[in-house]
Amino acid sequence: MSLGSPNFAKLCRRSLKFIPLAAILLFARIQRAEASSAGTPSPAPLRYTISLANPARHLVRVTLQIPPGAPQHDLQLPVWNALYQIRDFSQYVNWVRARNSAGQDVLTRLLDKSLWRISNSQSGTEVEYEVFVDDPGPFGAQLDTQHAFFNLAEILMYPIDQRSAPIQLHFTEVPSTWKFATALKEPEPATFSADAYDQLVDSPVEIGSFRESDFDEAGAHYRVVVDADPSDYNMQAIVTTDHAIATAATSWMADRPFDTYVFLYHIPRIPTGGGMEHANSTAIDISARRLAENPQALTETTAHEFFHVWNVKRIRPQSLEPIDYARENYTTALWFSEGVTSTVADYVLLRAGLLDEPRFLKRMAAQIKELEDRPAQQTQSVEESSLDAWLEKYDYYRLPQRSISYYNKGYLLGIALDLQLRQTTSDRASLRQVFQWLNQNYARKGLFFPDSDGVRQAAEAVSNTRLEPFFQKYVAGTEDIPWDNLLRFVGLEIARRSQLAADPGFEAAPNFSGPPSVIQVTAGSEAERAGLAPGDTILEINGQVGAWDIGQKLDQLHPGDILTLRVRTRSGEKELHWQAGSRNELALSLKDVDNVSAQQKARRLAWLRSETQPAGAAHP
Repeated sequence: MSLGSPNFAKLCRRSLKFIPLAAILLFARIQRAEASSAGTPSPAPLRYTISLANPARHLVRVTLQIPPGAPQHDLQLPVWNALYQIRDFSQYVNWVRARNSAGQDVLTRLLDKSLWRISNSQSGTEVEYEVFVDDPGPFGAQLDTQHAFFNLAEILMYPIDQRSAPIQLHFTEVPSTWKFATALKEPEPATFSADAYDQLVDSPVEIGSFRESDFDEAGAHYRVVVDADPSDYNMQAIVTTDHAIATAATSWMADRPFDTYVFLYHIPRIPTGGGMEHANSTAIDISARRLAENPQALTETTAHEFFHVWNVKRIRPQSLEPIDYARENYTTALWFSEGVTSTVADYVLLRAGLLDEPRFLKRMAAQIKELEDRPAQQTQSVEESSLDAWLEKYDYYRLPQRSISYYNKGYLLGIALDLQLRQTTSDRASLRQVFQWLNQNYARKGLFFPDSDGVRQAAEAVSNTRLEPFFQKYVAGTEDIPWDNLLRFVGLEIARRSQLAADPGFEAAPNFSGPPSVIQVTAGSEAERAGLAPGDTILEINGQVGAWDIGQKLDQLHPGDILTLRVRTRSGEKELHWQAGSRNELALSLKDVDNVSAQQKARRLAWLRSETQPAGAAHP
C-alpha cells in the first residue's frame, strides 16, 4: 500500500490504537539514531509557528511546515484534551489553507469536523490557519492583552502519518515585555523542541509578564510561575509549600523522574478553579477570593497534581495508551489514576507537615458520607464510573441517584486498600509499596499496567496474598467498604448520630472549569420560589466564591440560615435570597474505639506516616 493511498491514513490511525506511546517514541528515536549512525540525515522536523499578533481579538495564526515526502497528508486537530470531555476544538478554527514549496495553493478538503486532507504535498507543504482562543483556565487555551496560555493540543493540528516526528515550535509577534514558562526545551529564544507531538502537547506554555521564583531539591530544579496581581498572593508562601510537597512526594516514591519541573499558577479575580497534570509541569487556577478564603485549597490541588508526575503520567493504565485524539479513550482505571492520587496527596501532605491527623480524619469522614449520600453507589461500580467520565458534562448524569464519583470512591478505596494490606501483612505492606512496585515494574520500563487487574497484581505482589475478593466486591462491584473491620486495625471506628441539618432546596455540582452548576431544585422549595433553576451557575454563595468546595459550603449551613446566591442564568446575572429549610440526617465522624490499645495507636501512627514494619520486626 503506498503512502499516498486513500486508506493509508485510516490504517495509521487504526494501528496507533494498539501501539504504546512509549514504543512509538522509542521507535522514532531508534530510527533517528540508526539514520545518524549510518551517515544519513535524521528525519526533518515538523515546524510550527504561532503568531500572537492579534490578542485583542483572541486570534492566533498557526503555520505548520511539513517536510517533503508523501503526496497527501491528513491533518487531525484533537477533539479532546486535558479533560475527559469531547470539546471539538475545531469549532474555533476560522479558516485553513495550504501552499506547496513553490508557493502555489494546494487542495485542502475537510473530511470530518476535525480532519483535513491536503494533496500534492510531496515537495513539502505549508499549512496556515487561524484559531480563536479565549478559554481561560488550566484546561483551555487563551490569548488576550494580558497573557497567553496554551494547552497546545487545542490549537495545533498534526499530520497523522507524522505523529512521532520531531518538532520545532516558534512564537512570533510576542510583546517585548513578555517571557516564556514551559517544560519544553528552548534551544533558541522563543523556539522550543519536542521529540514528538505527544510530548509537545503535554507541555503547556505560559507567555506573559508573570512573576517567577524557584528552588532546588535533591538534584532537581523547580520553577514557580504565577500570573496574577502581586497583591493577591504570597509568592514565598507558595514556594515554601511547593518545596515541602516536592520533597515529601519524591521521598514517598523514592524516585524523581525529572530534572526540572514547572508549577504554573493563575490567580484571577473571577470565579475559576482546577488543576491539570503534565509529565514535567502542572497548570493550576484558583480565584483570588477563594485563595484568600481558603489557602489550603491551593495546597491540596498542588499536592494532587504533583503526584500525577507518577500516577497517570508515568504509572499509566494501558487503556489510555496511546492517546486517541479523534475520539474518547475509555478506561476503567480512573478510580486509581485520579481517586487514589487524591489519597496519596493527603499522605504526602501528612508527611510534609501540611496536614494533621484531626483534619485528615475529618476529611476522610466527609468523603465516606459523600459516598453514602449517593444512592448510585448501590448501582454503579467505581470502574463503571471511570468509564462514564465522558458523561460528566451532563447535569443529569451528576445527580446522586445517577452516578458516583471515581475521585470520591477512588480516594476511599486507596485508604481501604492501604489498611487491607497493612492488616493482612501485619503492617509489612502498604499502598506506598504498591506504587513503588508499579513504578519499578511498569513506569521505569516504559510499560503500562493493565488497569484494575494491574493494581491488584501489584498489591498481591507486595503483600504475597490473594486480593481478588477485595477488587471484585469494591472495585468491580458495589458492595459497601467494610470500614469497621478495616479501621479497627488502627484503633478507629465510624460514629453516626442523627442531627437536624439545613436543606438548601437544591443540588449543585462542581465543574472542571468555572463555577459550580445547579443540577436539581426541589419542587415547592424556597429555592424554587426564589427563582433558582437547574442549569444556573453559582458565582457566589453568601458572599463567598462558588468553587469546587460547594458541597462543603452547603454543609456548613444551619436550618433557618438565609442563603444569598449570585447566579448566572441564560438571561444574565441575578441575586437570589431565601431561608434554608431543615431535614434529619446522619452525621458521621471517626473516633477512637473503646479501650484503644497502644498497639492500635502505633499502627495508626505508622499508617499516617506511610511507614511499614520490616520483615521479622516485633510490633509494639
